[in-house]
Amino acid sequence: MSQHAFTLTQAQLRQIVADVLAHAKSLGATAAEAKVSEGVGQTVTVRHDDVETIQYNRDKGIGITVYLGQRRGNASTSDLSPQALRATTEAALSIARFTAEDPAAGLADPDRLARQTDATGLDLCHPWTISVDEAVETARVCEAAAFAADQRVNNSEGATVWTEVSQFAYGNSHGFIGGYPTTQHSISCAVIAGEGDAMQRDAWDTWTSDPADLDTAASVGRLAGQRTVARLGARKIATTQAPILYEAPVAGGLASHFISAVSGGSLYRKSSFLPDSVGQAVFSDRVTITDDPAIPKGLASSPFDEEGVATVRREVVSKGVVQGYFLGSYSARKLNLRSTGNAGGNHNIVVQPTAGDLEALLKQMGRGFLVTELMGSGVNGVTGDYSRGAAGFWVEGGAIAYPVQEVTIAGNLKDMYQRIVAVGSDVIVRGGRRTGSILIDNMTIAGD
Repeated sequence: MSQHAFTLTQAQLRQIVADVLAHAKSLGATAAEAKVSEGVGQTVTVRHDDVETIQYNRDKGIGITVYLGQRRGNASTSDLSPQALRATTEAALSIARFTAEDPAAGLADPDRLARQTDATGLDLCHPWTISVDEAVETARVCEAAAFAADQRVNNSEGATVWTEVSQFAYGNSHGFIGGYPTTQHSISCAVIAGEGDAMQRDAWDTWTSDPADLDTAASVGRLAGQRTVARLGARKIATTQAPILYEAPVAGGLASHFISAVSGGSLYRKSSFLPDSVGQAVFSDRVTITDDPAIPKGLASSPFDEEGVATVRREVVSKGVVQGYFLGSYSARKLNLRSTGNAGGNHNIVVQPTAGDLEALLKQMGRGFLVTELMGSGVNGVTGDYSRGAAGFWVEGGAIAYPVQEVTIAGNLKDMYQRIVAVGSDVIVRGGRRTGSILIDNMTIAGD
């Protein structure tokens, strides 16, 4: 696969958007916006050394929104022929005619639009020229390394190699038109280990925008195997209260719950456990979180958001104190605020390290529960109540003592955030989240 797999050039995508906007204006729309995109992907999965699936996808489509004053209509199509584009624009206008006025509806404010209309300098497009045969061999190497990690690894859910290249163009009737291509690639592996009647499962993956930055297939498989074997002999523990150390791959969830709570939709619907939190010390003073759209090769980097608003690096939490929300134009107007350049969501969320690596955090914790897997969705976004099934390892004397399973960790996010005592330097990237392990000084663990 390569960037040349596209059927349209970036210039052609922008022309499609320009033509749609012109047609909407000719029909009497007072404003309009459109986003056209194209993507090509390839996924190969190997299980027990046999090819289990080969998937190849090619997608394209356009979404068109038109306004009649503050009445809004939206329509979409995967047919990019001139006739279909005109019909879709007319359908959106027809919907707008029968829609109630919404005082918050409308395009982004013109003075907030980005001047940069592509991703120059962000280095976001690195096509992976890997054939199906090469992808199969890579997956086989990955799975074989998992089996070779320990003889107790005796089954596999498969090793997968995935690559995708996509591009888009967005424009609106304020005169903004921009777009660019991006890539994403991953190698993953999930295996099962057995000892006597006991069985455990675990997995590992690597995910980047540049294939040159992927971990090797062998290292991914080997780590998947080692993590799985380490869980053999897991037991329940008695119900207790103790420190909790979230391993880096799951620690990003703590940031995700915060982002959801301070995002515009939750705030204006009054469905957030953190209303009116700007200026409030929601976290302990050990926590600083940035929203950074300009990290080179970042999976959530972008010069502008989904409305064309210029993005900017922000400290959304500074030494525990909330500095701002995540707002698009609509939610900002509902809250009598201005867009933060987050229409479509956050950019690269970085939780700044304050301590050493995982080994150092284990020593700092001394005795407690290292969480490596979370299960269930027991998080109440309105109250902040938190209850998740968990697995991991019990820690004594600053070292792992034995694996733990079938327990529940519980608390309230407001209290949990205040109890964060360290953020590790063992930073791992998972999509738009970058954080090390996070140590909370006390939570309830429900077991036997």
